[in-house]
Amino acid sequence: MDVPLPHLDRPFDYLVPEALDADARPGVRVKVRFAGQLVDGWLLERAESSEHPKLAYLEKVVSPVPVLSPEVARLARAVADRYAGSLADVLRLAVPPRHARAEKAVTAADAPPSADADADADADARVGGRAEVDPRGWRDYPAGPALLRALTDGKPARAVWSALPGEDWADRYADAVAATVAGGRGAVVVVADARDLDRLDAALTAVLGAGRHVRLTAADGPARRYRAFLTARTGEVDVVVGTRAAMFAPVRRLGLVAIWDDGDDLHAEPRAPYPHARDVLLTRAQLGDVAALVGGYARTAEAQLLVETGWAREVVADRAVVRARTPAMAPTGDDPQLARDPGAASARLPSLAWTTARDALRADLPVLVQVPRRGYVPSVACADCRAPARCPHCAGPLALPSAQGTPACRWCGRVAAAYACPECGGRRLRASVTGARRTAEELGRAFPGVPVRTSGREEVLAGVPGGAGLVIATPGAEPVAEGGYGAVLLLDSWALLTRADLRAGEEALRRWMAAAALARPGTAGGRVVVVADGALAPVQALLRWDSAWFAARELAERRELGFPPAVRMASVTGVAEAVADLLAGARLPGDAEVLGPVPAEEGRERMLVRVPRSRAAAMAEALHAAAGQRSARKAADPVRLQVDPLTLF
Repeated sequence: MDVPLPHLDRPFDYLVPEALDADARPGVRVKVRFAGQLVDGWLLERAESSEHPKLAYLEKVVSPVPVLSPEVARLARAVADRYAGSLADVLRLAVPPRHARAEKAVTAADAPPSADADADADADARVGGRAEVDPRGWRDYPAGPALLRALTDGKPARAVWSALPGEDWADRYADAVAATVAGGRGAVVVVADARDLDRLDAALTAVLGAGRHVRLTAADGPARRYRAFLTARTGEVDVVVGTRAAMFAPVRRLGLVAIWDDGDDLHAEPRAPYPHARDVLLTRAQLGDVAALVGGYARTAEAQLLVETGWAREVVADRAVVRARTPAMAPTGDDPQLARDPGAASARLPSLAWTTARDALRADLPVLVQVPRRGYVPSVACADCRAPARCPHCAGPLALPSAQGTPACRWCGRVAAAYACPECGGRRLRASVTGARRTAEELGRAFPGVPVRTSGREEVLAGVPGGAGLVIATPGAEPVAEGGYGAVLLLDSWALLTRADLRAGEEALRRWMAAAALARPGTAGGRVVVVADGALAPVQALLRWDSAWFAARELAERRELGFPPAVRMASVTGVAEAVADLLAGARLPGDAEVLGPVPAEEGRERMLVRVPRSRAAAMAEALHAAAGQRSARKAADPVRLQVDPLTLF
């Protein structure tokens, strides 16, 4: 039943009246009476008898279309168990809301075939006689052609792919999907945002032809989303691509699940039970014994764990190919730079970055400037040592009302007219993070006559022409330049590296590599300048284009410290009494560690539960059972459960 109460997270038996016998098939939406109310539900299974002596009748079949496939129902149950959630919550994410008009529009097959064998025969007829996919695009990776052959043969190959700079990842994913379809199977590919989806959509149309796949995303609206869902459910197409809404797509004869840039936080569902698209797809691959592809320019610690445990094999290029494809990269904080430019350690745009941009513009090449913020002056810092400026009274962040204004605290509002830096004693303040719009204004004045474009939250550009021009973009909004950028400047890198986040270094490297991948190779004049100390591990990984090394280093450190993904953790957030009540009733494994509390939002607190990976299922089951006990008692204060949360503290 569609009732998000943990203590009701189980199937219930109902009698099917004779009038509904034909329509009451597994997977249809129904309405039933429960506790005196008419509630929505899903018909999971038909049986001849029940062990319960007295049953109520099914009230209504909402639609005769069985939108919930057995494979997705099994996956939803596994995801609910893995994240200590309820099946009803997962099904709400897996199956989009019904849209009656869209349902009627799918007239060619308004109900899926009743037997999977018929659907398999239809799929074989559609894909029969296809030629083998040309592996030329994957030849830069020694294991690439073998991966395509395995997909064509229907083998459950599992790969972690590290893309080369300048690689058209959408074309490579289209090749993998085409190989899967050539073998008579379907595919599900998940990307982070609409811009990536547009690129993949165009690449698949070029390889498979029009009408051979559908895109599934909540941004398309309820009618288009439901129509695309039904098209996949009825078996009319073999391939579904989309954002995280597509991770549960009901593709028949599934042969491949793939995700691009799995480190992007857009892959994490913000609604309970907060599943991550990568974990859902890998669970799907494990349950269905199908192939899996995890790709990106940077590699996450979770992807590295797949490689180190042997669950997946890495698909990487040889170092000679990497060197040939990588743009020339340089940091601004190394000793030679400091000798030539003593201000390079504190300047926002050191001379090396400025001359690199100037040379690219003179060569009639575009320049990409990545800044981690939009807007103007979010915060200020000491102009001499760049230490964040904090209020001497409450330690809150200081702000400058105007360029010549007196600093004032954003928290308590007190004016800090006599501010002195506690680190170096300096009294001058400067903007520590100048956003995209202010950066565009400053660089526009520095390079008069050069067109300046911005790409960010207000407007995200898909592409820019290849001539001389400046593009100021926030992370994730970098447009593709025709022929590649002549220079890429990565500014305000410390703002990414100094975040209070377990994944700060990993996230900084992911964003830098995504921008640097848009530059031309070094042999064609492409250059990347990162305003950071070259001795830092994320900067070293960028300079060598070796995210696998950094991911292995991160994973080793997390093993030593006991952080995910080396272990499994769950957070329990709520008022102190409710959190203590839930943990007291949870029968956690004997080797579970309870950490905390740490402050959370709005006067709540958070406790963390840590267990070895082998005990993750027992921890999730114990927490879900404890939540069910509180639900049955109708406890007033809600508690939020999250397994492997993205943010720990």
